[in-house]
Amino acid sequence: MAVLDAFSLKGRKVLVTGGAGGYGTHISEALAEAGAITIIASRSKQKRQKVVDSLNAAGYEAHSYYLDQGKEETIDKLHDEISQRFGALDVLVNNAVLRPMRGYRDPLEQWRESMEVNATGMFHLTRLFAEDMIKQGKGNIINISSIYGMVAPTFSFYEGMKGRLADMPTDYFYHNAGILNLTRYLAARLGRHNIRVNTISPGGLFADQGEPFLSRYCKSTFLGRMAGPEDIKGAVVFLASDASAYITGVNLPVDAGFTAH
Repeated sequence: MAVLDAFSLKGRKVLVTGGAGGYGTHISEALAEAGAITIIASRSKQKRQKVVDSLNAAGYEAHSYYLDQGKEETIDKLHDEISQRFGALDVLVNNAVLRPMRGYRDPLEQWRESMEVNATGMFHLTRLFAEDMIKQGKGNIINISSIYGMVAPTFSFYEGMKGRLADMPTDYFYHNAGILNLTRYLAARLGRHNIRVNTISPGGLFADQGEPFLSRYCKSTFLGRMAGPEDIKGAVVFLASDASAYITGVNLPVDAGFTAH
C-alpha cells in the first residue's frame, strides 16, 4: 500500500459523538474529507444537521442522529439504530462532553451530572459499540481528552478574568485524566480482538477568548498560539486510518508543545 493510501478512510463507518461542537465539527469534517461515512450524534438537531448538510453538499456522506449521553435509553437507541442501518462501526470517536461545572465551589449536583455524561455515559456507549467490533473482528476507538488530563491548571492564566474563564472546574481535570487510563485499559482488553484504542489530547482551541488570557496561554506554547480549526484534523485521520495500524494505547497531545515543558 502506498503511504498516502494508508490515510484513506474511504467507505469506513465512523461515529463522532458531539460531532457538531467546537472540536467535534472539525473532527467530523476531517473524517468525511478522508472518505469516511461520517455519522454525527449529539443533542442539538440544529447544530448537527447544519454540519451534516454542509458535508453532504460538499459531496461527502454524512448522517445525523440524536444522542444525550447522560441518558442510557438514548445511548441504547442510538446503538440499535446505527447497528441496524450500518452494521458494526469501523471507528468510534468519543468526543461528546457536558460542562455543567464552572468552578471549584459549584454544587455537587453539577459534579454528579458531569460524571453521568462524561464518564458513565461514555463508558456505556463505548462498551456497546466495542461488542459489535469484537464480533466483526476489528475496530478502532479514539477518545478525545485534553491537555488538562495530563497536567495541573495554570491558575495564573485566569487571574482577573470574569465569566467562564474566571475559574477552572474540577470535573474537567478529573474526567479527562480518567480517559487516558480508560484508553490504556481498553487497548489492553480489546487488542486481542484487533481493536485499537487511542487518545488525542488537544490544547486550547482559539475562540476569541480575549486578553489577558490569550497572551498568557500563547506564551506557554512553543509555537506561540492557540489551536486553530485545522490543527486536530491530521491527528484524527492518522489514528483512524491504517497509517497508525501498529499504534494502540497511546495518548497523542496536539498542543504546540504545551505539555512538553
